[in-house]
Amino acid sequence: MTGSAASSQVGAALGAHAFATLGPAGVVAVRQFVAAAVLLPAVRPNLRRFTWAQWWPTLLLGLVFATMNLSLYTAIDRVGLGLAVTLEFLGPLAVALAGSRTRLDLLCAAGACVGVYVLVLPGPASDYLGVGLGLLAAACWAAYILLNRIVGARLPGLQAPAAATLVSALLYLPVAAILLAQGRLAGTAILYAVGAGILSSVVPYAADLVALRTVPARFFGVFMSIHPVLAALAGLALLGQVLEPHEWLGIAIVVSANALAVQAASTAKPRHAATTRARAALDRLTAGGIIRGRLSRG
Repeated sequence: MTGSAASSQVGAALGAHAFATLGPAGVVAVRQFVAAAVLLPAVRPNLRRFTWAQWWPTLLLGLVFATMNLSLYTAIDRVGLGLAVTLEFLGPLAVALAGSRTRLDLLCAAGACVGVYVLVLPGPASDYLGVGLGLLAAACWAAYILLNRIVGARLPGLQAPAAATLVSALLYLPVAAILLAQGRLAGTAILYAVGAGILSSVVPYAADLVALRTVPARFFGVFMSIHPVLAALAGLALLGQVLEPHEWLGIAIVVSANALAVQAASTAKPRHAATTRARAALDRLTAGGIIRGRLSRG
């Protein structure tokens, strides 16, 4: 699990090295093509047999993939890897907390808000657009989890994520065409982008599948909290992004709030329907949602 998380963030840092040549949109395009090249031959979804009830959430899922990756990579370009990934992590945390109103859940939500404030410390020099894009990525991740619950019930296996990856890749064809016409889709930058696709999607996908054979899904969910920390370390080691003490403190608060929320949900008894829905959403996040989206999101 540690190797999976580290690979994901190292891949994101590699992708950032290609921003100067390809731009965030170009890096996302290459990543989506890598994901499609791996996932489609492996799953072979029968697209001709999809009904409209199966197609519309799949199309929305593809749009969410495209928007989530672009907003995250643009946020990384503007505010740094550690801050962007921490903000994105608010998405699954919000889903985990949305269906419950216990005091501990409210405390976790308040803690996450405090963590974001400490992390950003809003002021005249703050990059509000970058922060907003990080929060947009968080909203997309939350939408991805909810949509995954729908398509998971309507399509077997990985057919929906595979089809959604194809949709997302098609949306980025114009970006690739422009870069190709400008002669920018070549050289070291394309290697960085392909490396980002492999390290941030393919490797974590395979590693997580192996890990979940022996590790309980709830523990896996708690362990996911390590991602913002590793993102900050990858940004420091590979991009030279040195965080201020208040940024480290903000990341620590957000990570703690997420870990506490997941752990509390794993031990609490479902006393009412809202708690049951919260636990179902968390199950989808930890065991299903994260794994199924590995090849398509960062």
